[in-house]
Amino acid sequence: MRSPDPSRESNTKKKVKVAYLVSHPIQYQAPLLRRIAQEPDIELTVFFASNFSVQEYVDKGFGVDVKWDVPLLDGYRYEFLPAIWDKRRTGPTSQLNYGIFSRLRGRKEERGFDVLWVHGYSTLNALQAMLVAKALGIPVLLRAESRLGRKQIGFLKQIAKRFYFSGLKLLVDGVLPIGSLNTAYWRHALGEELPQFPMPYAVDNNYFQSRSREADLRRDDLLRELGLDASRPVILFASKLQRRKRCEDLLEAYLNFCSEAGTEPVPYLVIVGDGEERVALERRVSENGASGVRFCGFRNQSELPGFFSLATVFVLPSQDEPWGLVVNEVMNSGRAVILSDDVGCQPDLVTDGVEGCVFPVGNVVALTEALQRVLASPETARIMGQRGLNRISGWSYEEDRIGLRRAIAAVTRKVVDVTTT
Repeated sequence: MRSPDPSRESNTKKKVKVAYLVSHPIQYQAPLLRRIAQEPDIELTVFFASNFSVQEYVDKGFGVDVKWDVPLLDGYRYEFLPAIWDKRRTGPTSQLNYGIFSRLRGRKEERGFDVLWVHGYSTLNALQAMLVAKALGIPVLLRAESRLGRKQIGFLKQIAKRFYFSGLKLLVDGVLPIGSLNTAYWRHALGEELPQFPMPYAVDNNYFQSRSREADLRRDDLLRELGLDASRPVILFASKLQRRKRCEDLLEAYLNFCSEAGTEPVPYLVIVGDGEERVALERRVSENGASGVRFCGFRNQSELPGFFSLATVFVLPSQDEPWGLVVNEVMNSGRAVILSDDVGCQPDLVTDGVEGCVFPVGNVVALTEALQRVLASPETARIMGQRGLNRISGWSYEEDRIGLRRAIAAVTRKVVDVTTT
């Protein structure tokens, strides 16, 4: 028998084939997928369950028609799986697709995938794909936004979740925590022994920092559009106007702040977003007679850096917020941030008194005090914003790239150099 030629074996070394399964193209994920697709020794294929986000659709949270103005499908290999049904929204039973088995196994002369990466664990497709991968001997990496809830759940639900996770644990070879709260969740749900490979929830820092610099040059145009005096501070809210986002808490804190003697110059409150709470918020402003509030409606992702440029401080007072990627975005603009302690990114990105302030969710008095602290002087907000920019610069796609490579190397036992760029 002829001995194998080492040089020939080296020249024909195959890339690690990674399948990524996700519900639909997501504007926050597309830049990361493009980055991973550039890795020289990884062959990434993305499998989508639905294409609803590529077209104009009604976003339930915003309550308006949405069509994203950033490329969702450029720069990486993808396929839309054929659907058994597609309700054109997100949810555990919103889509069910077929063809996952043949794709993972490899069709005709194609070899199968080396690893399956799944976003989320509670959808029909995710469970189907993990079961198929298990049957084919393909290791599974799991990424999701989950964290431990503050509310106590019933005994029967606890039992059901424990049973569910005991089965899920058998299907998963490693998890990709997005932050510290997610890390704690996986340890609680799947145990200490399941390998974890941090892959932080990040945005395209280079893009947002570049767009921020461009927006600063056009700042005066947006000030004129909104009728804002450049000498007055700007408090910014940018999210869906849903109950759990608690924009009403921010509005009440703003009104309290403005009513206090000696508040000069009086800040503006700029609200970017739309949704079911907008009518009630506008009514409250009208009743109060506050002239410094601007409702700007839904704005697409490429427009947001312009609003970040206006902001003296950004506020996200949400309740039960899994992460809050808009915080990553605004920190790349070097702006101070105020977060409730129920925003998932807070422990990783914002320390009270450093990059901004943290207050107990739902506590309007504490939120008012946080506004007072940040707006005590222009220098206070500026220093906090600079600290935030420094911090977010180390929470990037580079950390994601390294985390994913480490996970692939561990679960496939293939040689994947984590230092490769």
